[in-house]
Amino acid sequence: MSNVRLPVAVCAAVAEVLNGSHDSLNALFEAAGAPGPPPDLAHHSKWKTWLQKVGNDPKVNSLEVLGNLIEEFMDLPPLPNNNSVVNGFAIIPSDPVEEYNARKERLVDILEEHGFRYFRGGRVIQIGQPEPIDIEPIRNEKEEGKKPSALDELLRIIIRGIPRAMQPLIHRRKGLQSLSFASEYDIQDLLHALLRPWISDIRPEEFCPSYAGSNTRMDFLLPTHNLVIETKRVRDKSHASKVGDELIIDIEHYRKHQSSEHLWCVIYDPELFISNPKGMINDLEGMRSTPEGYINVKVIVVGASA
Repeated sequence: MSNVRLPVAVCAAVAEVLNGSHDSLNALFEAAGAPGPPPDLAHHSKWKTWLQKVGNDPKVNSLEVLGNLIEEFMDLPPLPNNNSVVNGFAIIPSDPVEEYNARKERLVDILEEHGFRYFRGGRVIQIGQPEPIDIEPIRNEKEEGKKPSALDELLRIIIRGIPRAMQPLIHRRKGLQSLSFASEYDIQDLLHALLRPWISDIRPEEFCPSYAGSNTRMDFLLPTHNLVIETKRVRDKSHASKVGDELIIDIEHYRKHQSSEHLWCVIYDPELFISNPKGMINDLEGMRSTPEGYINVKVIVVGASA
């Protein structure tokens, strides 16, 4: 197992949010998978030091332990206090929710500053790796490998499964070079490979008619189905705010192509820079028509809650 070192700042930030006695936190660390025995230290430094040991032990999955330790804190916010009355005077205690949100924001910021991101359910990944996804398990052998009944169903399965398809290519066997998916070309090549067993005529980089004085190429044209696939990989927060505008221009280009009746926009956002994916989908999806042509647009954001 290849372990991930946990920076001191991350260990200290986690120790700040852990509450409990020595016995209760000992039990928490042991249940989380931290190797023992516990360090014989004072309360204020014991948990930071123990978590550092987790990150330095090659036999331990440090990100799994880290996620287990902070899961309850991250996923279970406190209930708000109600005002109480003492001798006729309203007593307004400090707001536990406000305090919790401030502590949680600090932990999230420190995790991200050091290259980590937390996901509900105690899952921590290194930024840039595919987001954890929940896929309904196959219930029986008859369902496994079942051919989709329609093109839309096939495309949704393949596109939604892109992060899962990346996993064995990123985490390869010892001694083999891992693949990265850092650019749109990487995403296009993977998507092309996933589509080829199902669709015989796939034409990458087909030219489009000019719009606003510029030409462009489609990522993929499926001429048998009059369908275009356009991919975007969100690079950073600045790019996230521009992806919608880029796709609006692409839609105008593709609308003029004689073989473009359907456009599928695939947006890969592994670091969740798009703050409102649902809003982007609502703004872009639907039929776009003018006297020059029409196109039916569908949008899928992969790596974000859409």
